[in-house]
Amino acid sequence: MEEQYGGLDKRLRRRRLLIFLVLLAVVVVITVAVVLGVTLRPRTNEVKATFLERCQKFKDYNCEKIWDAFRQAYVGRDSCNVPVGAYDALFLEAPFVPSCNRVMLWSKTKDVVHAFTAKRDCYVTLEDTMLGSVLDGLTWCGKEGSNETFTTDCPGWTECENNPVRSFWNQASAGFANAACGDVTVLLNGSIPKPVDPMSIFASIEVNRLHYNRVKKLKVVLVMQENPVANCKSDSLVALEAKLDPGMEYNCKEVPEAQIEECGSDPEKPCGSCW
Repeated sequence: MEEQYGGLDKRLRRRRLLIFLVLLAVVVVITVAVVLGVTLRPRTNEVKATFLERCQKFKDYNCEKIWDAFRQAYVGRDSCNVPVGAYDALFLEAPFVPSCNRVMLWSKTKDVVHAFTAKRDCYVTLEDTMLGSVLDGLTWCGKEGSNETFTTDCPGWTECENNPVRSFWNQASAGFANAACGDVTVLLNGSIPKPVDPMSIFASIEVNRLHYNRVKKLKVVLVMQENPVANCKSDSLVALEAKLDPGMEYNCKEVPEAQIEECGSDPEKPCGSCW
C-alpha cells in the first residue's frame, strides 16, 4: 500500500513539474513576443514628431510638405535599395542656399566643429542647415509592403551601400558642397595617420564638388591634440592639394584643439583669427 501511494506521489510531482515547465515556457514566449513587438514596432509618429519639431525652428519652410517628400524616399522600399536619387524630391523642396566664405566641412572632427559653430556664427556646417539639423543623429528605414517608418532593425552604414541614412547623407553632402563659394574651410584630425581618408565623405564626395569657378580657396585646419601623428606635410594632405582644380588656392595650418575651443568661447575675437 505504501509503495502504491509512494509511486502516486512521484507521478503527481512529475506532473506538477511538467505543468510548471510548460507554463514557464509560455511566459517566456509571451515575454519575448512583447519585447520584439516593442522593439520592432513602427516609429512613424515618433520620427515625424522629431522631424517637424526640428524643422519648425527654421523659418519659411513648409515642414509637412518636406516630411512627405522625405518619407517617400524610403517608405515601402527594401532598406538596402534606397539609392541617392531617391531623395531628389526632398532636396527640391528644401534646396541648399549658396553660401560664400562660410562653408565649413569636416572629417573625423565632428565634436570640435560643432562645439565651435554652436558658439560662433561665422561658419555653417551641413548639420547647421535645415535638413542636416533635422536628421542629424537619427536612424530611419522602411520595409517592403509597409507604409511605416522604422528606427530599429535598419541596416548599418557599411552593411549595404544604398541604405536610407547613408544615401541621404551622401546626397546632402554633395548638395552642400555644390552650394559653397569663395573660401571653404575644412577641419581635419591631426591625431590619425590619414587626416584625409579616401573613403570619407569629405574626400570621396565633397572635394570633388569644389570647383574653381565657384571656390577660390580651400583652407585646411589640422586639429592637433596631444601627441599628434600627422602634420600639413602628411601624404594624404599633399594628395588633397594635388587633387584640387588648377588655380584654386590651398592653405594648411596646424592648430591646437585648445586654441579652437578658447577662440570659440571668445565672442570678441574675429573667427578668422582662431587659426
